[in-house]
Amino acid sequence: MPPVWFLLFFLFQLLRWFVKEFSKGSEFLDLFNVDLKTSPTKIVLTSIKSTITLFMNKLAVIALGGNALLNSGQRGTKEEQIANVKAACEHIADLYSLGYQIVIGHGNGPQVGNVLLQNEAGFNTFEIPKQPMDICVAETQGSIGYMIEQQLHNIFVQRQIQTNIISLISQVVVEENDPAFLNPTKPVGPYYLEEDLDSMKEQGWKFNEDPRGRGWRRVVASPKPTEIRNWQIIETLARQGNVVIAAGGGGIPVIKQQNQMLQGIEAVIDKDLASATLAINIKADAFFILTDIANVFINFNSPQQQKLNNVGVQEMKKHLQDGQFTEGSMAPKVRAALMFCESSGNQTIITDLASLKDFGSGTCIVND
Repeated sequence: MPPVWFLLFFLFQLLRWFVKEFSKGSEFLDLFNVDLKTSPTKIVLTSIKSTITLFMNKLAVIALGGNALLNSGQRGTKEEQIANVKAACEHIADLYSLGYQIVIGHGNGPQVGNVLLQNEAGFNTFEIPKQPMDICVAETQGSIGYMIEQQLHNIFVQRQIQTNIISLISQVVVEENDPAFLNPTKPVGPYYLEEDLDSMKEQGWKFNEDPRGRGWRRVVASPKPTEIRNWQIIETLARQGNVVIAAGGGGIPVIKQQNQMLQGIEAVIDKDLASATLAINIKADAFFILTDIANVFINFNSPQQQKLNNVGVQEMKKHLQDGQFTEGSMAPKVRAALMFCESSGNQTIITDLASLKDFGSGTCIVND
């Protein structure tokens, strides 16, 4: 007789298959000669599906890096971005197939930097008025959200998954007196050679060197998010089984005035902190921060380099305090991970796209 654990595993897989096939509609039910129009049958089967789905499905927030959508060295053509987004969505679809309800946040560093350059070129050549940062972030929310929604839809069609996907324009409130406005650290735009910086610094831009030696990038203020607008709607849509794309690029930065009116402000909110805030608001079961390496390291790029696998919150805090993680790179990801873990009691996984569906991979941060 097979062991008990094997029988339980088999039953679980059978239930997963049932829910997946049931979601396809009448074609699956026709196999059993079931008439879904009959009220008692519909009620019973719908109740079974809801119960199994509630037991199985966990809500996950995925923070997708902007560099995963536009790789270093690429020009940013539509074809390049579509190919990158499609590859990313294949991995997201794998996670969805494991039974997760999904909310996707995404970065926009390279993209919003390119939009700023387009503004500069348009002004210098045709005197087209430059647009402020909040408008540029809104533009990238629309364009990146469109690409993710379209490519994930196409993959779901290929896999015969019937699920709605929706992109939302998201405003995120920050404090006007946040100290981040005095110390810009958030990288945006392409990488530059050191000899190219002088002419651009004349425009009032500030630059930091990339810790991995890929060049120099413009840095802007990155204040902490204090409120994700319309998070209740995002949670409702996600728990109804829809895939939601929200808080793109960290959200459109706005401040709340004394009369409760909203106003845009020049900043780029860190997408990991914004996604963590959203994950806490919607009571997510797991938070995935995706980057271009499979694990977090201490003593990075040194002979003493060490990979982190399963790490407690207190150990990770110590590494952060010891300066193991670079600002504008891994440090904000670790802060976002710690914030979610401590606020929710659930785990954060920092990894790359290819490892997303592999349990036990990446750096898993948990409460001690």
